[in-house]
Amino acid sequence: MTKVIDLKKEIHFYSDRISREMLADTPEMRVALMCLEPGQELKPHKAPLRLMMYCVEGKGVFTVGDEEIEADEKTAILCDPMVPHGFKASKGERLVVMAVVTPAETE
Repeated sequence: MTKVIDLKKEIHFYSDRISREMLADTPEMRVALMCLEPGQELKPHKAPLRLMMYCVEGKGVFTVGDEEIEADEKTAILCDPMVPHGFKASKGERLVVMAVVTPAETE
């Protein structure tokens, strides 16, 4: 089954919180879209998932482990399971990030 997602229709900003839209949620893959006003932040956290953070629009600072990466539109950042990750919209910049994650790894 094919699913087409028009990201332009999914982008919403809120002054008091990060906008989070679940675009796809299947056993094989989860896709979320997060929209941040300038200065808003998704604090670093860990998850047992493989992750790609894709900067759709704007500019921000992405944290992966101990590394801070300044990224802008059309930049993808890959993260291994259980590595702390997060991002913050740069001053004066809105940030739109699409996160794609795989299922938890099993032993």
